[in-house]
Amino acid sequence: MEQSQDKPAVSRKTMEIAVTLIFLLFGLVVCWDSWRIGARWGSDGPQAGYFPFYIGLIINLCSLITLVQAFRIKAADNEPFVLRGQLKMVVMVMVPTIIYVALINWLGIYVASTIYIALFMWWLGKYSWVKYVSVSVGVSVAFFLMFEIWFKVPLPKGPLEAALGLN
Repeated sequence: MEQSQDKPAVSRKTMEIAVTLIFLLFGLVVCWDSWRIGARWGSDGPQAGYFPFYIGLIINLCSLITLVQAFRIKAADNEPFVLRGQLKMVVMVMVPTIIYVALINWLGIYVASTIYIALFMWWLGKYSWVKYVSVSVGVSVAFFLMFEIWFKVPLPKGPLEAALGLN
């Protein structure tokens, strides 16, 4: 009996169709916007949207060809694109990363990075608290010194840096 982790989450045919439709939509947006700003040949040469319009047409043509090929994939050739276990691993990294990026606005990059590194070391790496606290704080301090002090590149700061007068 097949394990739940070994079952396909998405088939190759489904992904090919989905990605092709995204590219087709992108090509249509390029063509529409190029036509809006001018995609014709003017008296003084090509208008601003002339070349992008034709690039959009090429994207659309290639997308349509790929879409036809995707629909012609036979069931016997439709292997899994990703298995459930693989997709679970991707989501386990992607969701915390999205949360990390969102937290940068409120906590600043250094505090958010410290939490992010510590969470991953604790959750996925199963390191002891001494290791994940020292590494996560050490990396954030090193980045602060490197960017703020040595390179003079200000990065987003939060309430902790403001309380310490580092804003």
